[in-house]
Amino acid sequence: MIKKILLLLVIVIAVICVLASRKPDEMTVTRSATIAAPPEAVFKVVNDFRQWDAWSPWNKEDPDMKKTIEGPPEGVGAIYKWSGNMKVGEGTNTLVESKPNEKIAMKLAMTKPMEGTSDVQFTFVPEGTGTKVTWAMQGKQPFIGKVMSLFMDCEKMCGDSFNEGLANLKKVVEAAPKS
Repeated sequence: MIKKILLLLVIVIAVICVLASRKPDEMTVTRSATIAAPPEAVFKVVNDFRQWDAWSPWNKEDPDMKKTIEGPPEGVGAIYKWSGNMKVGEGTNTLVESKPNEKIAMKLAMTKPMEGTSDVQFTFVPEGTGTKVTWAMQGKQPFIGKVMSLFMDCEKMCGDSFNEGLANLKKVVEAAPKS
C-alpha cells in the first residue's frame, strides 16, 4: 500500500513538473483605461511617488504598510520602498524612464513573499478628449513561478489589481482641480 501511495506521489509530481515546464518563461500583465483628462494631468500623478497613496490598489490591502521615498520624489531616480503584510509583500520600485506625458518606466524588485524583478511601464496616449493609460508589467517566470501558476492565475490576480489601480487613478485625476 505504501509503495502504491509513493508511486502515485511520484507520478503526480512528475505531471506537475512536465506541465510547469511548458509554461512561458515570461509573465506579462497589461491593462488599460481611458481617463477624462489630458495626458499631462495623468502623467503628473503617476510620475510622483508622493501621489501614489491616493490611487495605489495595494494601500487598502495593508493600511499599516510602511513606505518610504528615496531620491527625488518624482521622475528618473525616484525610489519607492514598501514593507507590508503577505498580500503586499516587500520591495522597491525605481523610476528609470520618464518621458513627459508619454511614458514612465520602472524597475520593480520584490523581496517578499518571493524574490523577483519585473519591468513596469505606464503609457499615456491622447484618445478623444481624454487619455488612454496602459499599465504593463513583464518579468521572468522562474520554474517555481511556473509551478505556482498551475494552481493560481497570477496574470488575473495582478490584472485585477491593475484594473483597480487604474479605476482609482481615474477618480483621482478626474476629481483634481483643472488648471
